[in-house]
Amino acid sequence: MIEQISGFGSRAIRFIQQTGEVFIMLGKTVNYFGQLWKNRSLVFYQMYEIGVKSLPLVIFVGIFAGAVASVQTAYQLQGFISFNYLGAATSVAIFIELGPVLTALVAAGRIGASIAAEIGTMKVTEQIDALESLAIDPIRYLALPRIFSGFVMIPVLTIIADLVGILGAYFVAYMNLDLPPEIFFGSVKDFFTIMNVMSGLIKAFVFGGTTAIIGCYVGFNTSGGAEGVGQSTIRAFVLSSALILLNDYLISVILF
Repeated sequence: MIEQISGFGSRAIRFIQQTGEVFIMLGKTVNYFGQLWKNRSLVFYQMYEIGVKSLPLVIFVGIFAGAVASVQTAYQLQGFISFNYLGAATSVAIFIELGPVLTALVAAGRIGASIAAEIGTMKVTEQIDALESLAIDPIRYLALPRIFSGFVMIPVLTIIADLVGILGAYFVAYMNLDLPPEIFFGSVKDFFTIMNVMSGLIKAFVFGGTTAIIGCYVGFNTSGGAEGVGQSTIRAFVLSSALILLNDYLISVILF
């Protein structure tokens, strides 16, 4: 029993320590934000890697998320409410929840894991030590472009996911229910609010930063050679996904 308590205490202390290390790394990154233009080539490259290269997967996920939302909403409305409100119901779900959360989870799998693997490989092969020997701060050179790009590009991807999600929802509504576009998009327009869109973008902003920060932190603390890199990749994805869902709940409680 004493050993179990001792083990729990050590894990709790380690969790608090790691949380502090994450915020310290984030603080150092924020201090370098004034040098973004100086490092613009690195920033633009990471924006391309995080944003443009994720676009096909985000579009694919967004279309089918909207399609599934349309099918499920139509099933729930059947016999209770007119299908004329199908567009409004699906668009609200996509703007507030499906768009930002699914986009963030895709980013956690593709971007967070990739960042951890890339930086982790540099760590175990001593490339980060080489940067430090050249008086180059790894936080400025490696973390800053990735974290800034995560904050910026995930909301952009979320907007695209929202648009294609609504199109996917309309396609299903038209094919299955023969719902005219003026009725579907008319209900979307009638129930559209800036708050719904902004709440989704706020979530996406937090999710994108969280994914990039966790990926960088895990990468910088990688050890154990190739096996350690693989473990860091899995760890970055698991932690990012868990924090995305946790932050989703916290932000929803605050906003709504």
